[in-house]
Amino acid sequence: MTAPSSPDQPWPVRTVARKVAEWIGRLGEVWVEGQVAQLSRRGAATVFLTLRDTAADLSVPVTCPRDVADRPGLALTEGARVLVRARPDYYVARGSFSLRATEIRAVGLGELLARIERIRSLLAAEGLFDAARKKPLPFAPGVVGLITGKDSAAERDVLVTARRRWPAVRFAVQHCLVQGPSAAEDVIGALQRLDRDPEVEVVVLARGGGSVEDLLPFSDEGLVRAIAACRTPVVTAVGHETDTTLVDHVADVRAATPTDAAHRVVPEIGEQRRLVEGLRARARALLAGRLDQQERWLDSVRSRPVLAEPARLLAGRDDDVAALRRRGTRTLVHRVDLAARDLEHARARIAALSPQATLERGYALVQTTDGALVRDPVEVAVGEELAVRVAGGRIAVRVTGQDEQP
Repeated sequence: MTAPSSPDQPWPVRTVARKVAEWIGRLGEVWVEGQVAQLSRRGAATVFLTLRDTAADLSVPVTCPRDVADRPGLALTEGARVLVRARPDYYVARGSFSLRATEIRAVGLGELLARIERIRSLLAAEGLFDAARKKPLPFAPGVVGLITGKDSAAERDVLVTARRRWPAVRFAVQHCLVQGPSAAEDVIGALQRLDRDPEVEVVVLARGGGSVEDLLPFSDEGLVRAIAACRTPVVTAVGHETDTTLVDHVADVRAATPTDAAHRVVPEIGEQRRLVEGLRARARALLAGRLDQQERWLDSVRSRPVLAEPARLLAGRDDDVAALRRRGTRTLVHRVDLAARDLEHARARIAALSPQATLERGYALVQTTDGALVRDPVEVAVGEELAVRVAGGRIAVRVTGQDEQP
């Protein structure tokens, strides 16, 4: 038994490698599914291959006897999907992990379809196929991104059809592998490059028809998730109309063929011209109808007496104005006369009540020098100066004596 490791007693590398090999050795034989990425038969008795997990972008080396790889009925080629019965092995000297295969089976069509269905169910449960996530396509995109095989019929169908329908359209074409073990990864890279391009308004993923095995990269889980993460709308046109891959479920629009994809991403210029002409004709008809209606309304308004003979409204109004002026003059004169009489009466009352009238009758007012009225002789002293006011003016006097009141 090896003592537990500690900072004071660490394990050497060989001990760690030996323990890892022991742990892996206890795993026993396992069945592994993957895609053959590399295949080498250079050895006399041993075949070397690399088994790749496309969803996780992970690979592991596999060795097997030649009779296992060349079993009758097994077409072992690069890109083939296989089931491998193998024992995990850890080579201590190099610190490398590998699988030693004892049996290899080709994944049949049924297994492929079942695997695709499992992935489809998983992604659907995550909501990647929901209609609410679909993005609308732009009406007339200036730049269309195209992912397809180089010099393929799908590329020609999309380019020729789209340019015939809308000559102003421009394309950003990304050529990539559309079949084989590296196709999904190549398509993902092209998709991400186009999605980062600010000029690209829609991306078309196009490929011609093929078998289920040929179209397998377009059901890759990593590619489906990459399309779901795109900010740019994606149109898929993979295979024939009857072919359905997982990218068709996650795409914003699924086209039946590459030609159909071109029809969906750009409008037809002749149809749009006819539509514009139709709208113009409709607008002209509406405008002409509205003008005719307004002209008829103006004619009906102008035919009314108030506008046809405006002077008729003034006829006979002169007498009314003159009568009103006479009435106003009489009323004003009467009001002025009444006011004058009232004023005279007020003057007479004021004159009757005025102290001046009393003075006119011979009375006088006696005041001290400070203006106070003298009402009693005891209010003044002998020698005090007083002012006597009579009707004709004021008289200054001096008190020489006081007589007793009779």
